[in-house]
Amino acid sequence: MNFADILLLAIAGFVSGAVNAVAGGGTFLTFGALSVAGIPPIAANATSSITQFPGYITSTLAYWSDIKTFWRGALMLSLISAVGALAGALILLALSNPSFRALVPWLLIAATAVFAAGPWLKPKPKPGQPAAVGSVPGAVIQFVTAVYGGFFGAGMGVMMLATLGLTQTGNYHRLNALKNMLSIVIAAVAIVVFVSGGVVAWPQAIVMIPAVALGGYAGVWMAKRVPQPLLRGFVIAVGLFLAGYYFWTG
Repeated sequence: MNFADILLLAIAGFVSGAVNAVAGGGTFLTFGALSVAGIPPIAANATSSITQFPGYITSTLAYWSDIKTFWRGALMLSLISAVGALAGALILLALSNPSFRALVPWLLIAATAVFAAGPWLKPKPKPGQPAAVGSVPGAVIQFVTAVYGGFFGAGMGVMMLATLGLTQTGNYHRLNALKNMLSIVIAAVAIVVFVSGGVVAWPQAIVMIPAVALGGYAGVWMAKRVPQPLLRGFVIAVGLFLAGYYFWTG
């Protein structure tokens, strides 16, 4: 890595952490920066997953009081998420970089579309109802979401929150807490597979992880001062730019 690459990765990591804290979608930035820095797409995807993992943990801890009320019931969804993430990550490693690169722009467009529709996909609050988990449709849909998350994590959080809202009960904050908890499981399984497969770009990850953590802290400040629609528009523009980049260079 040269100094320009380090600076690019650090800035992207910081902005990613801040955007995740306010609007979500930070994976677009970390994946994009790693791609621009010359990391092959499979390694960029795997490394991006690792850089986002600390944020999943901190956001889950922030919802700990909610999680304590339903964690036993969520264990089955966690197991299903682990199996789905394992399948998705193994599918990714089975592909060659050229094959995955051909899929990336389409995956980015789909993830950007889901992210753009995020405000309309949020579940309607259901005050006074506990977060119920374990339905068969919910298990099937969560498995599919976890496969996607293990294969390509961009937009996973928005997608999962939307599907949980369709299949589970509970108010928005409890569903968001469940989403964060399941995100840890999906990311952890995928990371184990990626590390075992030797596809993680560790020098780049070491640069980005502390930057993402600092950005997440700064996101609290941004949340009070920067309009969320502006940040969402920025993330959507990045997603479309990256899709165009991969179409152009593919």
